[in-house]
Amino acid sequence: MNQGIFDALGGLGVFLLGMVVMTNGLKSLAGDALRTALARFTNSPLSGAVTGAISTAVIQSSSATTVTAVGFVGAGLITFSQALGIIFGANIGTTITGWLVAILGVKLKIGSLALPLVLLGALMNLFLKRRWSALGMALAGFGLIFVGIGLIQEGMAGLQGIVTPASFPNDTLTGRFLLVLIGVAFTLVTQSSSAGIATALVAIHAGTISFPQGAALVIGMDVGTTATAALATIGGSTDVRRTGFAHVIYNCMTALGAFLLITPYAWAWTSIAPDWFRANPEIALVGFHTLFNLLGVIVVLPLTNAFARLMIRLVPEQPVKYTQRLDRSLYESPVIALNAVRGTLTELAQVIFSQLHSLLTGGSIAEIETHLADTDAALNRTRDYLTPVDISSSQQKLYPRQLAAIHTIDHLRRLIDRCREFDRGERACTDTELAPLGEVLSNTVAQALATLQTGTDMPTGSVTEGPDAVWQELDARSEQHRHELIANAASSKQDAYVTIGKLDTLRWIRRVAYHVWRIMHYLQDEATDTQDHIEGLQHSEEVSADRPANARERAGGQ
Repeated sequence: MNQGIFDALGGLGVFLLGMVVMTNGLKSLAGDALRTALARFTNSPLSGAVTGAISTAVIQSSSATTVTAVGFVGAGLITFSQALGIIFGANIGTTITGWLVAILGVKLKIGSLALPLVLLGALMNLFLKRRWSALGMALAGFGLIFVGIGLIQEGMAGLQGIVTPASFPNDTLTGRFLLVLIGVAFTLVTQSSSAGIATALVAIHAGTISFPQGAALVIGMDVGTTATAALATIGGSTDVRRTGFAHVIYNCMTALGAFLLITPYAWAWTSIAPDWFRANPEIALVGFHTLFNLLGVIVVLPLTNAFARLMIRLVPEQPVKYTQRLDRSLYESPVIALNAVRGTLTELAQVIFSQLHSLLTGGSIAEIETHLADTDAALNRTRDYLTPVDISSSQQKLYPRQLAAIHTIDHLRRLIDRCREFDRGERACTDTELAPLGEVLSNTVAQALATLQTGTDMPTGSVTEGPDAVWQELDARSEQHRHELIANAASSKQDAYVTIGKLDTLRWIRRVAYHVWRIMHYLQDEATDTQDHIEGLQHSEEVSADRPANARERAGGQ
């Protein structure tokens, strides 16, 4: 096999290593500032495009930028529409690598000059700390990139006369399409469109491929770079999947426009400056890459909303169980939207109470976990739905209801976490000393469930009549149990390890009762709570089972 092939492949490997090292160094150097900028300055499609282009130019990785955007959408830091701007801009930012390769690597050939830069960067990374160390890594990677380009050039020189444009598909529509597919495959294998573009630039400079062939390859590489973002959407929310697929569809649309632009672009250069075009095909190729990405952004930015609607239609909302009431059209009437939230939370509370009762009565753990997972997802969606509900100054009377809904979501979420502590739930109903308290808790959960199902007010006044009274009873009885358990351990009547387990379960019973009480309170009284009453409850929240105080400190200290 020709030595040039080995040199070219080795050079490609060094280039890829350089890209990885430089990108990691630049990411570390930028730190959280880059992620903060992406979230902070993405207020519109235009600002998102500018931010995405700058971010990609800084870290030299469009995949990193788009994956970050996908992650931000999943975390709720930016909306799907805002993420589109970042995706559009990332394609422009990634063309910077091509210009560096074409000018510094191919034209100036600084590969040998870059070797001292590799040494300097390595020493900085070894002996300096923090930002200086990250800067050293970036410099070393930068140097490796041009060392790799030099090796690729040497390999291509060895292939002159052996590999020619005739070795690739002919310059026909079919041939160009095949070259696009080759470009896609190359990027999927190397996981770097920059590496593919660099190889194409060196190849066209060496005469191994023609300009139309190089242009088709670059188009394919631009499409192939979407694979990383698409993979990042697996298992994500609807907006996350929309963001990833939007990147794929946008790049495919841009690729189609670029495919049709190859001939007019080459014809324009041949007509205006034929000698320059023949002498500088690599500059013309990187210019083509920048041009079609820039044109794509210019065309799509005014159509961002329409593009977003298209993606919403192509990737429809997957209905989450229990949240059918949460229609975004209800935002026009905050009263109706809050009613929908309350109905959803009431249904979720019924499901969670039912699973809690099942846990306390020896139900199937696997079945309980399945239901809890569904309610957990529904709570996330309810929280996201509640956030945009706008309570204007003329509707301040709705504020207590909105606040009550937030409190309810918080207590339901914490109750789900408690329900997932299966060993404590099982011990609460099987331990002979704790079973009486577990039975009280089980009865009140059953009564709370029946109250929510019938829509009536839950009576109070005795241990078996309401969660408020149950909470008070368990709070008092837990102190007695606590002293008895500790006394038994101290007198060696009971193993200390067993005692700690019982105290842990006792605390679990108390906390579960507390959350049931607060959930019932907010669901039943949210429409009539006044601001003063809610402020008065803040102290109760502070002395919850997680941070008890005063009279409740005794039980919480267990």
